[in-house]
Amino acid sequence: MKQVKKAEIMDENAMRRAINRISYEIIEHNHGGTGIVLAGVRTRGVFLAERIADKIGEVEGTRPPLVSLDITAFRDDKPGGGDAAQLPVIEDIEHSSVIIVDDVLSTGRTVRAAMEAVLHMGRAQCIQLAALIDRGHRELPIRPDYVGKNLPTSRAETVRVYMKEYDGRDCVAILTDAEAEQE
Repeated sequence: MKQVKKAEIMDENAMRRAINRISYEIIEHNHGGTGIVLAGVRTRGVFLAERIADKIGEVEGTRPPLVSLDITAFRDDKPGGGDAAQLPVIEDIEHSSVIIVDDVLSTGRTVRAAMEAVLHMGRAQCIQLAALIDRGHRELPIRPDYVGKNLPTSRAETVRVYMKEYDGRDCVAILTDAEAEQE
């Protein structure tokens, strides 16, 4: 079914401000940029994590390490096919705070899978969560530590984050099914 844009929630400038705010909150909460590892959930979470790492590096003088998480093997709500053996290595994970970065937080199932992937790599000192958009509709008791924007939506709506690195533009939009728009 074709989806149409209902509203643009964030433009490029609003996204940049939200990413900057998340970066500063991470620095403040973790007493600087050392001892943290950013784990971006593929695909757009990786690009967000890169931008956050760049900002932390700019402010603190040291860019935190970043890993890309493919959580396919750890999903419980979608047929998998990923290989848990292909997870990246996080050096000294036992002494690191791992911050999972994702574009949209909704049910919490993606985050649960990402946490499982991190735990597969070793026992982190702690695991935190950063999300550009929190749209609610939780099925699991998961709450982000850092949020760019809380965005209450209906379950019929889709929140789409567009990233220059992948989509050629930066914005956040709410999409609805084309048939629902006609009613």
